[in-house]
Amino acid sequence: MNDLAKSSKLSHPKSSKRKYRVGYSLFWMYLPACILVIIFIIYPFIDGLKISFTNWNGFSQDSKFIGLEQYKRMLSDSTTWLVVRNTLIYGLGSTILQNIFGLLYALLLNQKIRMRSVTRIIVYLPVIISPLIMGYIWYFFFAYQDGALNDVLMALGFHQVNTLGNMHLNIWIIVLVNTYQYVGIAMIIYLAGLQSISSEYYEAAQIDGASVFQQFKKITFPLIAPAITINMVLNIIGGLKLFDVIISLTGGGPGNASQSMSTYMYSLYFDQQDAGFAATQGILMMFIILILSLLALAFFKRKEVEA
Repeated sequence: MNDLAKSSKLSHPKSSKRKYRVGYSLFWMYLPACILVIIFIIYPFIDGLKISFTNWNGFSQDSKFIGLEQYKRMLSDSTTWLVVRNTLIYGLGSTILQNIFGLLYALLLNQKIRMRSVTRIIVYLPVIISPLIMGYIWYFFFAYQDGALNDVLMALGFHQVNTLGNMHLNIWIIVLVNTYQYVGIAMIIYLAGLQSISSEYYEAAQIDGASVFQQFKKITFPLIAPAITINMVLNIIGGLKLFDVIISLTGGGPGNASQSMSTYMYSLYFDQQDAGFAATQGILMMFIILILSLLALAFFKRKEVEA
């Protein structure tokens, strides 16, 4: 017994030194990532927070500290709440549609069908196109003058429609274009989840007489819960930051009808030279994305456990 105690005491310093060396090595591995986070995330956030308390125009050397005036202005600004509503529509609308169609594509392409690989490529292909270019492609489809849609309508004897100029319609066109472009990412993640499910589960369910719907409800859906969590959080973050496709499709118009928080910040800074107010919009946008992302993550993580 004494020999065992002595041996453990002797080995303890070596174990501590080994842990220290591992921790020291990990520190140097993490350091470059930490530096990048500080330079490109933490410092810009602190600088933006500082600007939000000033009346800086974004170009001059002079700025004046005005306290919470920009935040008071934001609370009473009707355009701010319009673009917040639009941003929520873009974020939540795109998330719902991308997950519905992404899951449907994944379920279809997980089957042994002809042209399966080619279809996967076709669905995923829009992801690699720049969002700005994708917006312009669809702009030439929906444009009032010489747009493909209106050319077809006129050839069939109908009147032209100004879809991008309709403030009640253009928001949903942007949602659909964004969904079309990024549904391939959701599809790939769901495919990975589906292919990780053992076929033995389905074979046992078929022996027990379970229908296709019952198999999906009791086997597929619970086992792809992690993929649902990943897709939901990624889609919410991406949809709430929507910028490029809005710029190329509508430019935020008519007026501010289709502005998102990203495009509104851009307009405030570069068009109106109101950097202080643009910074407050950025802070508000950050908190909206953070809160919704954390809520979605917590909700779907809990569903994973329940499943």
